[in-house]
Amino acid sequence: MTNIQLVVFDMAGTTIDEDNLVYKTVQRAIERTGHPVPLEKVLLLAAGKEKLQAISDVLKAVAGPEQAEELALLAFEDFKGLLADAYAKNTAKPMPGAAEVFRQLHEKGIKVVLNTGYSREVADGLLRQIGWDENPLIDATITASDVRRSRPHPDMVHLAMKKCGVADASAVAKIGDSIIDIEEGLNAGCGLVAGITTGAQTANQLMTAKPTHVFESLEELLQWVV
Repeated sequence: MTNIQLVVFDMAGTTIDEDNLVYKTVQRAIERTGHPVPLEKVLLLAAGKEKLQAISDVLKAVAGPEQAEELALLAFEDFKGLLADAYAKNTAKPMPGAAEVFRQLHEKGIKVVLNTGYSREVADGLLRQIGWDENPLIDATITASDVRRSRPHPDMVHLAMKKCGVADASAVAKIGDSIIDIEEGLNAGCGLVAGITTGAQTANQLMTAKPTHVFESLEELLQWVV
């Protein structure tokens, strides 16, 4: 594949290693409502989503739709405080090879955008923590706060294209560690849509969304854009 002009990467679990801290915090916030839930279920139901939606979806599964409606906003407010405390203590770091992949893409004239189901506030804090808040290898960051509809809708990818001057979605690659990342890329019409096994979900889970590729590392992308 030689016509890629833009790669849209998910953040946590794809380009940033934070050991599933966000989903462990989602789990904790939900369990503080009195509804135990295993982390595996949180990862399956919540990965990649805007976090209020993620909490609501998990609560629907463990508490039922009626209680979920009552508890989701309370759990989300609790989640935000818990996450701020967790990130203050956590040492997130770039995924192995991420910076080098960004560099090689730029050398080929390919734009790099990070997108996330996090809010702008959370995303910016995470980028500052790993020193990527002013990284010249990242052309833009797009968060769930920046668009009307988050994943699986294509709005974040479309905004990334607009910011980078890319008109044809078939010239865009979307990479993420969750089913909903893949759905986002497919809904946007991206020419390459890859799941990656470095984060929330397994290769078998990712394959259910019918990506064009499943990668075990970010470096594998490079063979498809040269």
